[in-house]
Amino acid sequence: MKTTQPVKADSVKEFDFTAKDFERVRGLIYQRAGIALADSKQEMVYSRLARRLRATGINSFVQYLDLLERGQDSEEWEAFTNALTTNLTSFFREAHHFPILADFLKTLKEPASIWCSASSTGEEPYTIAMTACEAYGSLTPPVQIIATDIDTNVLATAANGVYPMERIEKMSPERVKRFFLKGKGNHEGYVRVRPELRKLVTFRQLNLLADGWGLSGQFDVIFCRNVMIYFDKPTQSKILSKFVPLMKPHALLFAGHSENFLYVSDALKLKGKTVYELNAVQRTARTKP
Repeated sequence: MKTTQPVKADSVKEFDFTAKDFERVRGLIYQRAGIALADSKQEMVYSRLARRLRATGINSFVQYLDLLERGQDSEEWEAFTNALTTNLTSFFREAHHFPILADFLKTLKEPASIWCSASSTGEEPYTIAMTACEAYGSLTPPVQIIATDIDTNVLATAANGVYPMERIEKMSPERVKRFFLKGKGNHEGYVRVRPELRKLVTFRQLNLLADGWGLSGQFDVIFCRNVMIYFDKPTQSKILSKFVPLMKPHALLFAGHSENFLYVSDALKLKGKTVYELNAVQRTARTKP
């Protein structure tokens, strides 16, 4: 029997937040974005959604969740989803992937198409773009990058391409000089991604749980790193089954360090450390006339 007492009775909260409220939130975000919230996320959920109650002037979680379930406020649904989406990222995160990407790009005889399926605030797709520039020795490499995310707030940050200086502290001075412009005056302490780099990346909103993604053609490379950890196995399987038709016969799929796709898709095989490719059957099927 579930209790309806506040989740943490010994703390004084601005709003009552019961276990029943938390279960409703879990159901809504799973339905909307496929995110499976663990029990340990109760305090995080309260903290992030309390801001939405304040912003909307709503006095209780019950009323707020009722508003969402009525489904008449698409902007608040978007704000709810944005609030509960985790966006941990950095430039050249899991750095071992990028030499692999560079070597792979050099083998292609045609312009490369790359999909970064969880772009967050842009560090990952811009890292992909930097890697392409270095692989081809040009700021205008034959590469097109589609970068998507469910969170519209982080997409706006990504498209702007402006970051605090500390975000690039671990990057070599040569890379910083080549790929960023340092802010002056009111913008001191910030850097902006060079326009040549921004032109390589197209940002757009996309929910991996949507029935249709609106993507045309196939990709040479798909990045889906540190995303699947938020989904349960059935959801992971569903998403991967939709990735497979979007992969060219030779395509690479990059996963996060703690993700294993072999247990949720038999269409893929491991090529290297958290790097996957289509299995022989899938590759042969793509190359048949």
